[in-house]
Amino acid sequence: MFLFPLVYIFLFLMALKSLANRNTRGITAFLVFGLPIYTTVISITHKYGFTKLVPLLQSFKEISIVSCLLYLLYHLNRKIRFHSIDYLVLFLFFYTFLYIFLPLGSYGFFEKVIAFKSLCFFPVVYFAGRLIDIRTISITEIFHYVFLLSILSSALLLYEIVTYTHFQTYTGYAEYLTYFFKQDPSGNYGLSWTFEIENGMKRFASFYSTPLELAAATLVTIASLAASVTGNNNRLHFNRFTTIAFLSSLFTIAFALSRASFASYFIIIYTYAIITRRKEILKVFHYSLILLVVVFSIITIKGDFFEFILNTITFTNASSVGHVVEWVNGIQSMAAHPLGIGLGESGRISGLVGDNTGGENQFIILGVQVGVIAVLAYLAIYIQLIRAAAKTIRTRTGRTRKLGIFIILIKVGLFIPLFTAEVESYIYISYLVWFLSGIFMSLFMSKAAAPFSTKPSLPLAV
Repeated sequence: MFLFPLVYIFLFLMALKSLANRNTRGITAFLVFGLPIYTTVISITHKYGFTKLVPLLQSFKEISIVSCLLYLLYHLNRKIRFHSIDYLVLFLFFYTFLYIFLPLGSYGFFEKVIAFKSLCFFPVVYFAGRLIDIRTISITEIFHYVFLLSILSSALLLYEIVTYTHFQTYTGYAEYLTYFFKQDPSGNYGLSWTFEIENGMKRFASFYSTPLELAAATLVTIASLAASVTGNNNRLHFNRFTTIAFLSSLFTIAFALSRASFASYFIIIYTYAIITRRKEILKVFHYSLILLVVVFSIITIKGDFFEFILNTITFTNASSVGHVVEWVNGIQSMAAHPLGIGLGESGRISGLVGDNTGGENQFIILGVQVGVIAVLAYLAIYIQLIRAAAKTIRTRTGRTRKLGIFIILIKVGLFIPLFTAEVESYIYISYLVWFLSGIFMSLFMSKAAAPFSTKPSLPLAV
């Protein structure tokens, strides 16, 4: 078990060392391999009596990104061509920052700072990627990191399924929730309700914080795969490594049992077929959908998994009804208070004390706290990133086009989960996607990006 904290600490130190050597590769390794095991690391550290170290380990993710951003600003000696997306990200950051000091809500300064960080730290991550010298970045290398992560997580998931045991029962996850969040164990397995579906069937999380984060992380994998294996002529170029990664993503999305991510996984594939004009994939998709309907019509309509799907579609299960109730409460609050009711009043902070307004929806959590203006800015950023990515697919080649494919697929893929969860709280997904979004905008705004250099140390200057 100690391997996880040791790996996490090693990756963090490697990230800082790479910055000291005027290189940013260590940051990407920390984002891909360090952040997915974050909750596991904290749980294990607390379980073995090193609770005093937990605040330090928790700060590593922010320290790494802020250090990277400060380093890039310090060594910046080139003119940055800003896009409207950049201005919108800055606007959302400073607009939300003002709410720390406004006399709104029932929480104090410290709680508001925590809520602000949970809600709007992503602009810092975005600009850490935006200011990186694109000559020092290998998109293929980052995608390969993601593939390896997917294979490792699916291997642990396989162990959980074979033994029918949650990995979190070994890591001290329940004790972690009780000590830090005052949440007693819930559900039938001594963890929390998210580790099972309504009928009690287990769902697993591998080394991620929850099965929902594991499922959402699979969307990053499939979007990365689609971008990586697609040539400029839209031909697919699979090898053994990418094939194994693809199979691991299929295995993971099937057993994480997240309805939103499961639907989004196939929406990504369908979107990919459309934007690359792969008619054969569209045909397979359509025929598979017809076959699926026929199979479900032939087999008995009784059974746990089928009822799980049917109740989801008809919004008759407890989870779906809970989503609707939270949405209605949040929308009513936004209608009554269009400028928001204060930081912390929705989402993680208020959820801990059981006084949540709205929730289970990224847009509503944002709108309840800081108002409709912030929601519109967030949506504008989201939509403009998709538009910019779509443009690169038509007009660019090489890594810019590959990253454009990734951005459009992951943004489309995450859209449904945004309506059912606070996706920005999934640290690995939020950090990596916004970091790559910043890199994408640098490539998008560059007229002629220099090729990636394999030199171990390249000054971040143009």
